[in-house]
Amino acid sequence: MNPYSGRLKSLRAAWLSGKTRPIEYRKKQLEALGRFLDEKKSDLFHALHEDLRKSAFESEISEVAFTKNEVMETLNNLDSWMKDEYMSKNLATKFDSAFIRKDPIGVVLIISAYNYPINIALVPLVGAIAAGNCVVLKPSEISSSTERVLTEGLPSYLDPETFAVVTGGPEETTKLLENKFDYIFFTGSRNVGKIIMTAAAKHVTPLTLELGGKNPCYVDESCDFQNAANRIVWGKFLNAGQTCVAPDYVICSITTREKLMPCLQKAMHEFYGSNPRESPDFGRLVNNRSFQRVRALLKSGQVAIGGETDESDCYIAPTVLVDVKESEPVMQEEVFGPILPIFTVADLDEAIQFIKRRDPPLAAYAFSSNSKVVNQVLDFTSSGGFCGNDILMHMTLVSLPFGGVGYSGFGKYHGKFTFDTFTHYRASLLRGMGMESLNTLRYPPYANRNLGLLLSATSVRRTGMCTLQ
Repeated sequence: MNPYSGRLKSLRAAWLSGKTRPIEYRKKQLEALGRFLDEKKSDLFHALHEDLRKSAFESEISEVAFTKNEVMETLNNLDSWMKDEYMSKNLATKFDSAFIRKDPIGVVLIISAYNYPINIALVPLVGAIAAGNCVVLKPSEISSSTERVLTEGLPSYLDPETFAVVTGGPEETTKLLENKFDYIFFTGSRNVGKIIMTAAAKHVTPLTLELGGKNPCYVDESCDFQNAANRIVWGKFLNAGQTCVAPDYVICSITTREKLMPCLQKAMHEFYGSNPRESPDFGRLVNNRSFQRVRALLKSGQVAIGGETDESDCYIAPTVLVDVKESEPVMQEEVFGPILPIFTVADLDEAIQFIKRRDPPLAAYAFSSNSKVVNQVLDFTSSGGFCGNDILMHMTLVSLPFGGVGYSGFGKYHGKFTFDTFTHYRASLLRGMGMESLNTLRYPPYANRNLGLLLSATSVRRTGMCTLQ
């Protein structure tokens, strides 16, 4: 017997009872999640430092405060999000009520990743609760200290009849996925995403896949190079490069590279000092397996800045590579570590063509003092998100969706988009029992006269057009 079937049976019974549907219940659960973030903040900070050597500053802005903003945004707007949305009607339904009902989906599964183990686990949870679902949360076992805080702490705040945390590695997750869920939300690698998708297909379960990709960062010759370098260095080496929307590589001309390099060097020194290993603001790779994979990428191109490593500490210094080739591993796989390759092209057009030839990334960036250049990159490339003249900052807006396109994933969340992801938009039409004579137009035996009247009552005509007969 599947080890999770009993727990899931209880969750489904709770959902079928309608317990999670009232807005008062949803708000109570969201408020409890907010208290968890407040009251367990020190425990969360300690766990994040143990797992990733993440500083309290980064833990606050990218994990706890980020998630708390989502809770507040949802509490502030849940009443309006849940309201029936009344829609336009045609002549045939003029006296009826047409609307979209925001229904919960059911029992949903959230599988999170290790790199931002609070943010990636709890932001989807906010939307799932707000939408009225029962939830199974599977934190990443790789960030084990944070997993422990979530597993031990959340059940004391959230209703155990409608919420569960499960732990374990690939074997346990495989068993978990044998069960039927009504929605699956997965964040992680592309390879594991394919496994999740295959498991979901067996039950025809819809899902969101938040994957990754090689996020390009175009730097134009018309640019404030120091400002660009500051923002690139911050976004790239935040969380030791373990950020799915970090710039994976810089793409620019040789002339631009030569102007940018000393600015990158200056920014790295100002941010992390002469020895980044001693900086309290620079993190570590999550484990030795990740360290070995990222260290192997140092064999690509030439090390221009950094390159120091310490296996015993899972430490790789903030590093810039130059003279990299498209065929080398650092330009073929997602770096997901503190290594920034600079790939050179002749001009903007070649940069755009290079980006377009590759799988659509999760994010794309462009730096230029010329807005036309930034907009050209935006207009002629595809990516999950885009930010001009900065890094990661589009992620801070709860008003913008976050998600991939193509091989970087599908589906979106943050703010109302998370609520929408876990909500079924139910088309609803309420009609009266009277005026049956109007309905006879569509009943057999069919007549051409009735067809003309019926089409007149249901046809959609293009607006703003004048047709001369």
